[in-house]
Amino acid sequence: MIKRISVLVLTLAVFASCVSPKVYKELEGKYNNLKNENRKLSDENETLLKAKNAATNELKQVQAAYEEAIADRDKLQGDYNAMKSNYDALKASYDALEKNSSAAIAKNSQKNRELLAQLEAKEQALAAENARLAKLKKELEDRSNRVAELEKVIADKDAAMSALKDAISRALTDFEGKGLTVEQRDGKVYVSMENKLLFSSGSWAVNSEGRRAVQQLGSVLGDNPDIAVLIEGHTDNVPYKGSGQLSGNWDLSTKRATAIVNILRENVAIAPENLTAAGRGEYAPVATNDTSEGKAKNRRIEVILTPKLDELSRLLNDN
Repeated sequence: MIKRISVLVLTLAVFASCVSPKVYKELEGKYNNLKNENRKLSDENETLLKAKNAATNELKQVQAAYEEAIADRDKLQGDYNAMKSNYDALKASYDALEKNSSAAIAKNSQKNRELLAQLEAKEQALAAENARLAKLKKELEDRSNRVAELEKVIADKDAAMSALKDAISRALTDFEGKGLTVEQRDGKVYVSMENKLLFSSGSWAVNSEGRRAVQQLGSVLGDNPDIAVLIEGHTDNVPYKGSGQLSGNWDLSTKRATAIVNILRENVAIAPENLTAAGRGEYAPVATNDTSEGKAKNRRIEVILTPKLDELSRLLNDN
């Protein structure tokens, strides 16, 4: 995306002095649109990176606790070993004194009992620390697996959306150069169809060629039940001046989006709950409305395909 913006900037710089103001303004509009697309992509990428970084930070905290537990365990092990050495020395002394005096035997017996009690306490503390260490190690492994799962889910979703884009592009090859584009950005697939392919001016009835394009798109969507489909209607900024069933551009864009949904619903393989229709009016242009070419680009239907992230949400919400 950054490379495309750089190329467009260079193009603007080279041709600014030798092209007409109209072409220059169109190139400038494309440059601004690419900047906006790059900003959206950066925001989406930042959201995914934050989720990954949060899991990584949790992993680091568990790693630190794990290392601290190892240090505590080693210290207890040292104390235990020292205590056992002391006990062994006293036991040897006890055995030697046992032959000489009953009083000495009684004295060493008391010391032995005290040492045995201390030794038992150390053994219990060491066992508890080992149990805590094992628990922390298990938690560390779980966190590591969770990070790996997150990375795999994100990679799988990206690969699936790339494959979906390719499938749609193949299905709609007949409509190349007729106001139809297929793009993948921000982890989604965008299918944009200019109104000249679909509708007559001021109408929301889909023409025969447009119906065929929507049906071919639907044949791909029917094979991908885990995709959410948002159909957005867009207009230019020229106010609707007709009468009757329409109240304005927003109403027209909504009716056009709904008309596309109704064609997709004819495909029984597409779950209706995956479909959403929305009217955006003139409030989300992709080009300037100062030229007829820009207005034509703004009068469009956008089909936005989003992967369902139920698995990713589950992983992020797991404790």
